[in-house]
Amino acid sequence: MSSDPTSLYSRKNPFPALHPVNRKLSGEGSGKDTRHHEISLAGSGLNYEVGDSLGLFATNDPELVQEIITAIGATGEESVTGSDGQPKSLRNALLGDYIITQPSKEFLKALIEKADSAVADLRDLFNDPAQKKALEDYLWGLEFIDFLLAHHSVKWGVEEFVKTLRKLQPRLYSIASSLKANPESVHLTVATVRYESHGRKRKGVASTFLAERWGGDQKAGVFVHTAKHFRLPEDTNTPVIMVGPGTGVAPFRAYIQERKVTGAKGKNWLFFGEQTRAKDFLYEQELAALQADGVLNKLEVAFSRDQANKIYVQDKMRENAAELWKWLQEGAHFYVCGDGARMAKDVDTELHRIAESQGGKSPEEAAAYVESLKKEKRYKKDVY
Repeated sequence: MSSDPTSLYSRKNPFPALHPVNRKLSGEGSGKDTRHHEISLAGSGLNYEVGDSLGLFATNDPELVQEIITAIGATGEESVTGSDGQPKSLRNALLGDYIITQPSKEFLKALIEKADSAVADLRDLFNDPAQKKALEDYLWGLEFIDFLLAHHSVKWGVEEFVKTLRKLQPRLYSIASSLKANPESVHLTVATVRYESHGRKRKGVASTFLAERWGGDQKAGVFVHTAKHFRLPEDTNTPVIMVGPGTGVAPFRAYIQERKVTGAKGKNWLFFGEQTRAKDFLYEQELAALQADGVLNKLEVAFSRDQANKIYVQDKMRENAAELWKWLQEGAHFYVCGDGARMAKDVDTELHRIAESQGGKSPEEAAAYVESLKKEKRYKKDVY
C-alpha cells in the first residue's frame, strides 16, 4: 500500500532501496542493540505521512540457510518452486522466499509421519487440540534447524521440504522521520533481536538484516504502509501527549519533526522510558535540542534500572497526573506506541486512574470518559 497513488511502487511492486545509514543508538554495555536506520527513497516517488509504517522485504541469514541445506543433505543448487511459483535454486528460495525460523505446522506434521516414535512427545501434543498452549510452550525457541539436526536420519526431498514452508512476509516498522524534514529519506528505530534458546544463538530476521546484512550497493524492497488511524491532529494548535518507551519513540520523533517544520503551535509532551539513562536514552541530544528550541514542551523520562525500585512511563504519568488531566481538558490527543502486551495496558490503566483521581470520576465514569476519547479519535495506539 503506497500512500501516494502517483508512485509506481507498492507492496506488490516494492521500491529497491539503498540503506546508507546504520547507526547504533544504545551505548556501550547496554543490554540492547537499538539502531537508527536511514533508507533512501530517492527516485521512488514514494510519499509518507508521519504515523505511517515502512514495509521491508528482508532476506534470511545466509549462515542459517547453509545449515539447513547441509542438514537436508542438499547442495543448494537444486531447482525448487519459489513462493511466486517460479523455479529457482534451493539456496535462493531459502534466502528470500520462505520463513526458515519458526517451524510450520506442515513441516511438523510431515516430521511426525516420518519420525513417528522418535517424536512421540511432539506427536501427542500436536494431535490433541486441548494441548494447544502446551504445544506452543514446547515449540518456544525451537526452529526448523533444531528438528532437522535432532532427527538427521529422516530424509527430505528438496521440493518436499520446501512445500512445508510458509512465505516470508515483509516486516512493518513505524516511521521515525517526517518527509517534510527529510525529503527522499525514511528513518527507522529498530531494536536488533538476538537471543539464545536450547543452546543456540537466534536472530530476528528483519532486525538483523538491517543491523548486519544490508548495506553498500545492496538494494532491498520497501513500500509505504498507510496508517490513517495514527495521524497527528488536523488542527495544528491541538496539544499532543505521546507515550513511547523504547523503540516506541519512533513515530513521536517523526511527529515532533513534523510539528517543528510546519510551525505547529500545539504543545508537545513526550513520555520516554528505557532501562538506563547512560546506555539507553535513545535520541537524547536530539530531544534535548528540541526542548531547548521550545518545540518539545515537556519531556518525562523513566529509566527502570537506574534505581532500586523500577520506574516506568505509567509511573511518570501518575507523578504528572494533574497537568496531564489539564492538557486533556484543553483537548490534547493522547498517543501510545510500543509493547502491546504489557506497557500499553499499564498506560491505559493509569489513564483510567487519572480520570478518577483528577476528574473526580467513578470507575464507570472514567471508563466511559476513556471510551469517549477513543470515539473522538483523541486516544490512539500503535502497539505490537
